[in-house]
Amino acid sequence: MWAARSARRTKPQERRDDFTAIATQQGAAIERLEKRDRQREEDMEKQRERLADQDAALGYLQRWVGTLVGYIRQAGLEPPPAPPMPDGVRTYLDHIV
Repeated sequence: MWAARSARRTKPQERRDDFTAIATQQGAAIERLEKRDRQREEDMEKQRERLADQDAALGYLQRWVGTLVGYIRQAGLEPPPAPPMPDGVRTYLDHIV
């Protein structure tokens, strides 16, 4: 019975079935990659927003410290010296300080 059934299927039919199976697998793989890509783009956008907020926070703190130092000096006092800045921090604060 199996020989009779397989005899009814031609080589082009076998190839067509193989192509359909491979195309289905590739479609699923492409969908997974697109989903991963969308997730990474969303993560990158969140990181950009967080960096922009952190930059704004650092600018605000820099202005606030400058105001406090000015107030202390107007009162005739000298503000305490700033602690040494680590090299890693200096890289990010060069445009502020």
